[in-house]
Amino acid sequence: MSNENTYSEASDEEDGPDRIGMLVSSLILMLCLVLWGVKASTGAYWAEIGLLISQVALISVIIWQACDPFADAAQWIGDRFQLPGSVRGATLDAVASSMPELFSGIFFVVVAIAAVEGGVPEDRVTAGSEGYGSTIATCAGSAVYNMILIPAFCGLVIAFSRKSRPTIDVEDEVISRDGMWFVGCEMLLILFLFQNTMHWWMGIVFLCLYAVYIFQLYRDAGTYRKKVSAIRQYVAEHGTDVGVGNIMDAMAQAGWKVSRELVMTTLAEIRDELADRDGNEAEETESAGIFFGLFSVSLNPATVFLVLSLSTLVAAGACYFLVEVTLETAKLLAVPTFFVAVVLAAAASSVPDTFLAIGAARRGDDSGAVSNAFGSNIFDICVCLSIPLLVNSYLTGWQPVALLQDGRPIAGLVGLRILLVVLTVLTLAIMWHNRQLTFRKSLVLCALYGVFLAYAVLGSLGVLF
Repeated sequence: MSNENTYSEASDEEDGPDRIGMLVSSLILMLCLVLWGVKASTGAYWAEIGLLISQVALISVIIWQACDPFADAAQWIGDRFQLPGSVRGATLDAVASSMPELFSGIFFVVVAIAAVEGGVPEDRVTAGSEGYGSTIATCAGSAVYNMILIPAFCGLVIAFSRKSRPTIDVEDEVISRDGMWFVGCEMLLILFLFQNTMHWWMGIVFLCLYAVYIFQLYRDAGTYRKKVSAIRQYVAEHGTDVGVGNIMDAMAQAGWKVSRELVMTTLAEIRDELADRDGNEAEETESAGIFFGLFSVSLNPATVFLVLSLSTLVAAGACYFLVEVTLETAKLLAVPTFFVAVVLAAAASSVPDTFLAIGAARRGDDSGAVSNAFGSNIFDICVCLSIPLLVNSYLTGWQPVALLQDGRPIAGLVGLRILLVVLTVLTLAIMWHNRQLTFRKSLVLCALYGVFLAYAVLGSLGVLF
């Protein structure tokens, strides 16, 4: 089912393969091969750096292609359960696009501990703490990317592609519910990060918090279905020519507060269903696109499970190599892994979020696009940090993770805590103003991310704390 923010003027996506994506991916692959050849023949330092960065880009493409069919399968599930766009974006889409952060976090911990020679418990604890520091950097960097760049990219794309409504219109509930949940989770994370250690029970707290969030979304989905049912019943009694204002007044008298967008969307769906029935059109078979849309798999309960499983395995394998490339890049640049992870690993793992959100915005699902970004961040904090923490605790005999190195906080951690608060407040304020993202606001968000990149670069050079 379409959601409450789908407008009739939303542009339709063209069927067929993603030729632009194939072209860009081919160029990245060719660049990797060229740099590999230069490095093998000359051993040039610049070629080695370029090869590692191009490998990150190639891995991000693989992650993107793994998460695309996962997202199609998640969309199929959302349609079957009649989830509103804001709920689907904050749950199914968020999980689909946040798998890379989860697997990267686990592999940062496992690879670090596995690299320890011998069975000295103290060395395993130290290695685990360093690996979990990279997990924090990846999830926090991804949270900043999701919160700032994804809405900004959506705003820029819509400003040029949707001339009739060139803004991203944000529903109040997206900010009041998903935005406030993100702020609450973020404040709890910062509180934990101000401690000298993180314990396994903190992961349990975050997982329980996420369960409460899911319960609220479950209740919201139930309320949404009741509203749609009430609108459909009213239209069935009064005909499809009834005015939107009349429907809203009738719903208000019945005790339902519905938005104009929900009424318009439901009316459009009913009319489309009647037109299809009168025209005896065959029901379109839903499918998941694979490898830039060159192939497709028809979706049903059996194939959905298969698509979800295979996509997860491919994403997990890509994330393992992402961790290896991140560690190698930090070693080659002689900078803390924290700063490489907070930019490279975070950006590479956020590629699926970006394309999912832009696709939702192009379909007219503005709330789904923005709630996906917030939902991904909530998932990153509550799940993608918790499970690696529990894995680390299990592998180190349930020892706490030290957030100190040589008696001082992990390099970059203090600045990251401050930036998270400042950037979150500024981003929410920008979105709250008129509940819209315009072209100019999108440029401001891009500038804010530039500040974040400057922090990462200066921190890697030892200029910042």
